[in-house]
Amino acid sequence: MDHNHKISLREKIGYSLGDLSANLVFQTLVTYLAYFYTDIYGLENNDASLIIFIVGMIAAFAFNPIIGALADRTRSKWGKFRPWILFTSVPLGIVALLAFSTPNFDYTGKVAYAAITYTLLLLLYAANNLPYAALSGVITGSMKERNSISSYRFVAVMFAQFFVQVFMLPIIEYAGGGDKAVGIEIVMTYLAIIGTAMLLITFFTTKERVIPTIEQESSLKNDLGDLVKNRPWIIMLVLTTLVFITLAMKGGSYVYYFENYVDATSLADFIGPLLHGLSNIGVDFFGDNPTSAGFGLFNAGGIIFMIVGISLSKRLADKFGKRDVFGSALFISTLFIAVFYFFAPTSVELMFLSQILHGFFYGITIPLLWAMIADVADYSEWKNNRRATAIIFSAMLIGLKLGLTIGSSLVTWILGLYHYIPKKFAVNESIIQPETAIQGTRMLVSIFPSIAFFLAIALLFLYEINKKMEVEIEEDLITRRKQ
Repeated sequence: MDHNHKISLREKIGYSLGDLSANLVFQTLVTYLAYFYTDIYGLENNDASLIIFIVGMIAAFAFNPIIGALADRTRSKWGKFRPWILFTSVPLGIVALLAFSTPNFDYTGKVAYAAITYTLLLLLYAANNLPYAALSGVITGSMKERNSISSYRFVAVMFAQFFVQVFMLPIIEYAGGGDKAVGIEIVMTYLAIIGTAMLLITFFTTKERVIPTIEQESSLKNDLGDLVKNRPWIIMLVLTTLVFITLAMKGGSYVYYFENYVDATSLADFIGPLLHGLSNIGVDFFGDNPTSAGFGLFNAGGIIFMIVGISLSKRLADKFGKRDVFGSALFISTLFIAVFYFFAPTSVELMFLSQILHGFFYGITIPLLWAMIADVADYSEWKNNRRATAIIFSAMLIGLKLGLTIGSSLVTWILGLYHYIPKKFAVNESIIQPETAIQGTRMLVSIFPSIAFFLAIALLFLYEINKKMEVEIEEDLITRRKQ
């Protein structure tokens, strides 16, 4: 085993590009999947919800555990996890493009195509992203270096999120000449090529250093037995699910909120000076549509301050411990989600301010979630003298898929309950939604997502890996590995 735990800047950047690539896919799913299925591709609310839910549940409970078990048992000259990144990079890019394409099938064919491509996308995403996530647990055994890697990694995540949530909708409209179906295919083509290249860079710039000793080798039965007795792992599984329910629900609802609730005139007046300044420096793809431009700039404010929060995360975690910092910041950020329920359609300034403050405090939590999962892998090794990194990290991917599935399917299902009319089925795109649908969009960006975050905060009172235990685990494992 390599005991040099200091990781170079080159390797940290190379590793972070893998998350930049993955999040070009993931953030597109969170932000646009429901909207794509209902208002671009032309599925009915209930059919879109059913596809997202069924395929997502299969991915969570079948794909992730299988990939985790296989990755932990992979043997190659490149290590356990890096080969998975290499061999899934190209297929993932191709299927991501296919999943957001709009072939001219009849309605039954459209439903089948959506189900097949979404299934393949989640399978390949698991085969790529679960080994990628587990790789952070074997690059180094130092918890401080993991905190540092996580910070680099989630700055990359924010760049991906920034592009998808700020620029993607205006660029889709610009590239397609107003035809969003054409525009999204053009944009996804470029994203597939760029994402594949970044995954290959991750493979070539990283190294696996934490290698289990022979006496740590175990069977799948032992690994699963360790998991069910590992309370921190169970807590992180549920907590991750709740976090991503909120992210998927509010992230997938903002586009409906802006198109159907926010007053376009007030929005245009608020963002007008900024758009004029951007136009003067040659940034013209926001166009004349205040809704898509306002949606992008609204997301931009939150993401910029998320990056500020991320930059403070390591320093706070090193001083106070990951658990306590995560819980405190998540609680404050949730308050700035719930308050959206009280905003009038013309309260654009308050909407932007709340998004900025939510972004800042939520940004502090972002690197800590993944670093806490790596700590749980160390906790398992510390308790059982066996290391099963990938199957431990499957908690994150199972929770991520469950949260994405439940949150995204809730968006389309709840909109259906509130009688939302998809634009593909409207006589024209200027359809006036019923008052119930307007109320549904308000609830989906405020009250409903807040519930899941508050439940996640409550779970942290049961999570035992505090600052003191972090130090004890790290010191004990370093001593064992040296021996």
